[in-house]
This record gives sequence, C-alpha cells and structure tokens, in this order.
Amino acid sequence: MQTPAVRAALASVARICPAFTPRQVLREGSRHILVAGTIGRAPVVAKCLAPQAVRSEYFEQLVADFHHEVAVYRAFVRHRPPVRLPRLVAADHDRCVLVMERVPGRPAARERHPVNAPTPGEVRALLGAVRTLNLWRPPSDVFQPRLDYQLEIARYHSVGQLTDRDAGDLRGLLHGLGHTPLQLCHGDALLSNMLLAPSGPVLVDWEQAGWYLPGYDLAVLWSVLSGDTAARRQISQLAQSGGTMARDAFLVNLVLVLMREIRLYDVPGAGEEQRIMIRRLYDDAALARRAVRAAVGTR
Repeated sequence: MQTPAVRAALASVARICPAFTPRQVLREGSRHILVAGTIGRAPVVAKCLAPQAVRSEYFEQLVADFHHEVAVYRAFVRHRPPVRLPRLVAADHDRCVLVMERVPGRPAARERHPVNAPTPGEVRALLGAVRTLNLWRPPSDVFQPRLDYQLEIARYHSVGQLTDRDAGDLRGLLHGLGHTPLQLCHGDALLSNMLLAPSGPVLVDWEQAGWYLPGYDLAVLWSVLSGDTAARRQISQLAQSGGTMARDAFLVNLVLVLMREIRLYDVPGAGEEQRIMIRRLYDDAALARRAVRAAVGTR
C-alpha cells in the first residue's frame, strides 16, 4: 500500500524516467524517500525529497543539500573518482529527484552509532576506500569547501559546548593550518553510508562532499566506532601518518564532529541506550580536548 508521500515521489520520478518500475520502498523518512526499482532490466534506486520536508524548519538547507548532491553526481560523470559509487542515471534539480544505479551490497551498519562494528577486514577495506578518495585531487573548482571552521567553533562556543580555552586552542591550531591544502572528503562517512559489495566498498549519499581540512572523514569514522578500539587506533595512526599538520587538522575535525554528535543526541527524553551513548560521546570529547591541548603545547 503506497502512502500519499510515496505516490508523490513516484510521480516526480516518472517525469524524468517514464520507464521506471517501482519494486520496493527502501526508506520513507521525514527528509528523503528511497524507492528501489528497475529501468528495463537495470536495477536502480530513486531518491526524492520527502513532501514532509517542505514543512520542516530545515527545508532550505535540505533543498540546498539535495541540489549539492545532484551537482556532485554530475561532476563525477566528468571526473570519475577512484572509488566505487552508484552511477548517475537521471536527475531533476528543480524537483529534487535523483535516480542512480542500485549497487548490490549491504550497509556496513544500519545505525549511525552501531553497537556491532564491522569485522577488522571490512574496517580495513572501508578505511582504504576513504583514504583513496581523500588522496584524489580533482580540479579545485569542481567541488566547494563545505565547512566554515571559524563559524563552527564560534557556534559551539556560543552555546557553551566549547569553553573559552577550548575555542582558543582550536583557533590556535586553525591558525597554524592556514596554508594546509584542503582534502576532498565524502563529508558524511558514516558506516550506514557505505555498502559492503562483492567488489569492495561502495560510498553512497554524497550530500556533504567537498573540500575539508585533512582527516574529516577519518574523524567521522572515529566518532561512530566507539566500540572498536582497534579500528580507532588504526584511524588515529592514519591521521598522524601525514605529519604534525595532518594530526592537528584531524583533531580540529574530531572535536567539531563530536560537538555535533553531542548536540544531535543529548536531547530531553533520551532512553537508557541513548544516555549510555551520550556519556560515551562526552568521554570522547574530553579525550579529544586533551589531545588538542597537548597539540597546542607542542607548537
């Protein structure tokens, strides 16, 4: 039984892909609707902005992110990245519709902060894919910087998540990173945005892709792999392998990512499992703050 939202989404898909035959609703959320289907014999996935998003206070940002993802997929047609991602089939920028190849595989995790981490071999493969993307150098004008670091520090400072000293330490590291080349990052490198396919990892959901300080994707992965000490050690070693500047950039990214996660989850009415995760995030943030302070001390 199709809901009105799904019917509206399918009508938008039909405008750009009349041959699309829907098979299964993969997700019907408040932001996006994902429908698996076929065009001829080819399996595809249609992604649409959900009608409920129109009434959301974040509507303008959701539309901007969708437009950005369409632009990223189109850029990838001209400049093929060295990692596996779904091939673009069709897109409607104005109606926020994206039709992509459906790649066989399963998500590396279903949850944002998974209880059970992937196997060590899967983690190595995922980190390898992320690092391959990060080391790719497409023409600089193809993608845009996606994070205003000074603004983010000021925002978390203004709401009390960062102390005066935290903000000063981060600004000190940022000042030293002024001439560090930015790195192309996925921008939302959650395990749920990575498929484990027979041919290797596949990265999906490119809404936040763009230029960041080095190590942003690694910081996102570190933040969600709290139950996997070995994976975190591996990520930290990767982040520091590029030298002092790479380490400092990773630490700035890590603090800001953890502040975002805390803001996302530390809300009234959290259940017991969520409260445990919130305590873990605060512990991680304290660890990251100490690392930043130590890094400032070595300058």
